[in-house]
Amino acid sequence: MKCLNNHTDQQLIHLYMEGDSQALETLIVRYKDKIYTSIYLLVKDKYLAEDIFQDVFIRIIDTLKGGRYTDEGKFLPWAMRIAHNLCVDHFRKVKRSPSIKTSDDRDIFEVLNFSEPGADHRMMTNQSHDKVRKMIDLLPEDQREVIVLRHYADLSFKEIAALTNCSINTALGRMRYGLINLRKMMTEKQIAL
Repeated sequence: MKCLNNHTDQQLIHLYMEGDSQALETLIVRYKDKIYTSIYLLVKDKYLAEDIFQDVFIRIIDTLKGGRYTDEGKFLPWAMRIAHNLCVDHFRKVKRSPSIKTSDDRDIFEVLNFSEPGADHRMMTNQSHDKVRKMIDLLPEDQREVIVLRHYADLSFKEIAALTNCSINTALGRMRYGLINLRKMMTEKQIAL
């Protein structure tokens, strides 16, 4: 069993494309913690994170075997983009009610928590969640993505900037404009949460 740890990512990819499966195993071991942790931070579910992690490497293998890999020397950012996109796809498919934690008491995402809410309160809360999700779906992609990552996945702006390949200021700006657009929609549609 040869040692491939000293090889660059690009060398390992080249070896794998020539049929050396151990080269791919070396890449997986090299980056599994970073990729898995980023997925887990997005989805906050161990089993789901494991499923998405496996899907990431299935996509990587398919892309490499299909000869479509072009990000020379940038394997990890490319793999992280695949992981991020699969997580965002998951949120789009499931559209589940988020467990929202905010520091801003005036934020539209705040959910009032009574000790024992009645059925009418739970129904109104669910309707509010549905309205917010529908409005979020109407936002431009970059604004929607930051809001989902911040409020649904509870990521910091630093983590969001790293995952979306933009600066922290850009992520903050997208959040700001997304919230402005949500407030406009609420005013135009006279929606009260």
